Amino acid sequence: MLETKRLILRQWEDADYPHFARMCADPEVMRYFPSVLNESESHQLADRIRALIDQNGWGFWAVELKSSGEFIGFVGLNTLDGESGVPNAPLLEIGWRTASQYWHKGYATEAAEQAIRYAFFVLGVDDVYSFTAKINIPSQMVMKRLGMVNTRLDFNHPKLPEGHELQCHCLYKIDKQAIMTGRPLGVII
Repeated sequence: MLETKRLILRQWEDADYPHFARMCADPEVMRYFPSVLNESESHQLADRIRALIDQNGWGFWAVELKSSGEFIGFVGLNTLDGESGVPNAPLLEIGWRTASQYWHKGYATEAAEQAIRYAFFVLGVDDVYSFTAKINIPSQMVMKRLGMVNTRLDFNHPKLPEGHELQCHCLYKIDKQAIMTGRPLGVII
């Protein structure tokens, strides 16, 4: 479990599943994903995420508000192997998905900062990456607030068909050296 001023990042609980299913069925939340998920698909995804946390001790943690205990989404880390089709893989990615009523409050950035610290100072990695569809400006803004920089290594996501509006992706990166030399997380460069 990780904590920030306002949030707890933790293992998933059964009670999170209905909230996650509503979130994954919301077209606004899923705007930059190929499709919304039905309840069964959402539960299967949560099961996979939960199993990876059990296996590794970290992953895409469930995020809850300290003030109310509400589940608001997930933020965390995931490994991509060299066969993923993502430039610079194998790599450690940071990702997030939050329910729309919690947007524009800084929660994704706050939780992601803590996850990046975990990656650098607990897992001992040197670089953390994030990627999204080039048209997903809101996620790119979070990446910039985290101090991540665009690698300019744009790529076509291998799981999306040719010509799909979300196919072209951008890749952002933050390195431990930047943090160690004084550029704090959350500073736009």
